Amino acid sequence: MRTEPLRIVVAEDSPTARRLLVEILRADPALSVVGEAKDGVEAVELAQRLRPHLVTMDIQMPRMDGLEATRRIMTEVPTPVVVVSTLVERDIQTSMAALRAGALAVLQKPLGPESPDFDAESRRLRDTLKAMAEVKVVRRWPDRGTAPVPPPPATPAPRKSPPRTAVVALAASTGGPAALFRLLSELPSDFPSPVLVVQHIALGFGQGLASWLATAGPLPVRVAEEGELLLPGHVYLAPDDRHLGIQDGRAQVSKAAPVNGFRPSATWLFRSVAKAHGAESLAVVLTGMGQDGLEGIRELREAGGRVLAQDEESSVVFGMPGVVVGAGLADEVVSLASLPARLTLAVRAGAQSG
Repeated sequence: MRTEPLRIVVAEDSPTARRLLVEILRADPALSVVGEAKDGVEAVELAQRLRPHLVTMDIQMPRMDGLEATRRIMTEVPTPVVVVSTLVERDIQTSMAALRAGALAVLQKPLGPESPDFDAESRRLRDTLKAMAEVKVVRRWPDRGTAPVPPPPATPAPRKSPPRTAVVALAASTGGPAALFRLLSELPSDFPSPVLVVQHIALGFGQGLASWLATAGPLPVRVAEEGELLLPGHVYLAPDDRHLGIQDGRAQVSKAAPVNGFRPSATWLFRSVAKAHGAESLAVVLTGMGQDGLEGIRELREAGGRVLAQDEESSVVFGMPGVVVGAGLADEVVSLASLPARLTLAVRAGAQSG
């Protein structure tokens, strides 16, 4: 257990917003603001000199924006970075790119003490920073292209004649947006099944995440709407603060109570898919903190569905996939580099046998 306060650098060009953020953090004795940066250049310099436990990163800043500062920090002095952004579309899209560059999470800027939700939002911000500071980040090298990693052997051995795959259900949390972007960038345009996604992300960023993921590859990506027909080769994200499921081939969007604290919940998604399609369902569990999805995966496996889990080495956090693997519920444990090919093969094998 950590005994000394978490040392945080706050990067924010607005003096008013920076002062508010600093005061919110200093209200918790477990957090210590050790440096304040008014642009990306200062953020990188302070990260190098002070070696904080975490950096909060504004997006639009002079001299160097938050995206480039995140890239520099992850290359030169790997440190957990949490983006604190406005809900302006341009900022949201740049925030998503920062997640791909190595930032762990994105949060909305606090609205100020006059907001009725100020206390709850402040607690949520502090709790998120505490959780993200514990993530062991790794150095990110500038993209130069990477050779595909051969898939590991299947565990247990795959069925000789897999059933048709009616739907792919996918869940992720910390590190998920970047992993999803890479996965979608390599899936083929004729992918034969709809893909339903639960990605834990701060309120207000769901639509921006969908718009950003739509630029990754050929598959259309959208936030799911209640009752819409789910089409092959389309990707549907759970809306903000709503569960996502499937019924009679259509999206089921629900405001039912959170499942183990989560809405949207991966367990809700997997449970819904298991009930609707049983052995014709395929689940994918990507990088993420905690164990959301475990009980749903158990039900999906009991219904005859198949499960792919991201491996520990390529996961930012091996929480969600790790508990599935540890419970013996994964048919295959796959690196992120291998996942697009393995997923496509699994879906197409089922389509050919159906």
